[in-house]
Amino acid sequence: MTTEHFDILIIGAGLSGIGAAWHFQDKCPTKSYAILEARDSIGGTWDIHRYPGVRSDSEMYTYAYSFKPWTGTKVIADGEEILEYIRETARENGIDQHIRFGTKVLKADWSDKTNTWTVTAERQVEGKAKKTTFTCNFLLSCAGYYSYEGGYVPEFKGREDFKGPVVHPQEWPEDLDYTGKNVVIIGSGATAVTLLPAMAEKAKHVTMLQRSPTYMASIPKNDYISDALRLVLPDMLVHRLGRARGVALQRGVFRLSQSAPQLTSKILRGLVKRQVGKNVDMKHFTPSYNPWDERLCAVPNGDLFKAVRKGHASIVTNHIDRFTEKGILLQNGEELEADIIVTATGFNIQLLGGMTLSVNQKPVKLTEGMVYKGTLFEGVPNAAMIFGYTNSSWTLKSDLSSEYICRLINYMDQMGAVKAVPVNKDNSIQKHSFITDGSGCTNAGYIQRALDKMPLQGDRLPWKVHMNYLKDLPMLRYSSLNDGTMKFSLTGTLEDGQEAMVEIGA
Repeated sequence: MTTEHFDILIIGAGLSGIGAAWHFQDKCPTKSYAILEARDSIGGTWDIHRYPGVRSDSEMYTYAYSFKPWTGTKVIADGEEILEYIRETARENGIDQHIRFGTKVLKADWSDKTNTWTVTAERQVEGKAKKTTFTCNFLLSCAGYYSYEGGYVPEFKGREDFKGPVVHPQEWPEDLDYTGKNVVIIGSGATAVTLLPAMAEKAKHVTMLQRSPTYMASIPKNDYISDALRLVLPDMLVHRLGRARGVALQRGVFRLSQSAPQLTSKILRGLVKRQVGKNVDMKHFTPSYNPWDERLCAVPNGDLFKAVRKGHASIVTNHIDRFTEKGILLQNGEELEADIIVTATGFNIQLLGGMTLSVNQKPVKLTEGMVYKGTLFEGVPNAAMIFGYTNSSWTLKSDLSSEYICRLINYMDQMGAVKAVPVNKDNSIQKHSFITDGSGCTNAGYIQRALDKMPLQGDRLPWKVHMNYLKDLPMLRYSSLNDGTMKFSLTGTLEDGQEAMVEIGA
């Protein structure tokens, strides 16, 4: 079995993986790299999700890459548009030539003897799984934080009694016809909020069944300001202006939600009331939590509110007792009749694409260590992950993290280092899950279910995770690389000609 070597291995050819590859080509042009993608196509999330109306839940000037202008007219873009944007980025920059499709990474082991990672992957060859190995100097996971192999579906009592199809959005059948059908969508997150107005266009009636309400906000579907500026200014300048405006707006709304939650809640509910009309009970739009304790759902041009106001859709807030032959029986005794049930119940958390790590054959327990600057792992050499914002556009953080990793690799080359590992020597640091502090997702079901699978963060820098672009920008783009926490190892030669390892920092 042959083993290929690369300076950098990227896991995942989705939004983050293609973006990271661009940064490596731009800032580390002499480095060889490959992208290992378990599936057979580019796009990750945007290639997997094919349910009706699939779209972004962040505005596109911040969700798009910093280096490639978004020239579409929609503030919230359709999934197909985003997928083509990612693929176009890969084609234009030759990144697609570096992708190894159908290659699922299983494990990676770091060796202090060779100062390299050995990555074991599995490929399907003529219907049979075949093991293959790679080695690299630096390992970067861009595999996101949930499993592509299947979404999360709770155990529903009586599931086998329902005679119609039960569909999860992550596994949407291409031939599902819901024209003239009664549809019940279980869930109240971004996916359910997207599905309801899209399916209501053809279905007889769509009911969104939620255990508890979610904060929603109507936003314009099109950005007419940027469309006008594009007539007189270069695309990249318009993109940067839109990105700056988007960052300011996102941070402004988030800060207002944190500092004045009651006022923000009143404003959001008031705006919804104006759009759904007086005949809709506002209990379905009145969450029990504060704004941005869970992610705020964007509703382009108020499409969900229009569907509810016109009677094409409705929202029911209650708990499920069981599935029945005709639909769903609620705990209050009401039965919702359905021809199709959609379980928009979230996804299963999975870091690193399911890959396991070890250092010198000793397994790494990521859940016991902290994350350094939101991207590297405590005690793990030359390895990082891209984990974007949960309270803002994912790509804002993924761009910054990729830039930082490029800076780190170039710095290592300048000093002749072969290994960089974050080391914590402060036993007084208080630790907790790295995604819950100021993330805007503290109450989200998928986060609560996965707290025992998450790495940790500390209560101070560089181990504290900001979830704040304006704080991460100076830290990741400009801060010192040799900060006393990062330990660098250099190879040297003793007087007798033997090689020796010299450590700097930490």
